[in-house]
Amino acid sequence: MNLVLNIIWLVFGGFWLALGYALAGIVCCVLIVTIPFGIASFRIAGYALWPFGRVVVDERPGGDFWSGLGNIIWLVVAGLWIAIGHVLTSIPMFLSIIGIPLGIANLRMIPVSLLPLGKRIVSSGQARSLPRYVPAAPVGYR
Repeated sequence: MNLVLNIIWLVFGGFWLALGYALAGIVCCVLIVTIPFGIASFRIAGYALWPFGRVVVDERPGGDFWSGLGNIIWLVVAGLWIAIGHVLTSIPMFLSIIGIPLGIANLRMIPVSLLPLGKRIVSSGQARSLPRYVPAAPVGYR
C-alpha cells in the first residue's frame, strides 16, 4: 500500500514539493553560513519525494542549544511560510477521496518543515527498533 501511495504522491505534488526543498537547499548551501539549513532542506526533499512508510524522529530527544537556536531562525525566516504552503497544497488534495491520504501526509510534514534541525528521517520499521523512539511526524500506514 505504501508503494501505491508513494507513486500517487509523487505524481500529484511530491515531485514539485521535493524540487522546492532541493532548490532551497542549494540556495542555503551557496550562502555558506546557512549550510546546516541546506542539509536539512535536502533531507526534507527526500522525505517529500517518498514519504509513506517513513517517519521523522528526534536525533536527541530534548535537543541541544544550537539545534534549538537554528530552528528558531528557520521558523522565522522560512518555516512558517513552508508550513502555510503545506496547508494550502493539502486543501485541493482533500477534495477527492483518493487524495485524502495525500492531504494528511502533506499536513504531517508541517512539524519537520517548521523545525527541521535535530530530526532524522527513517523507515517505520527502523524507527520501531530505535531505543528512544519519539515520533515527530509519522506519514503512512504502519
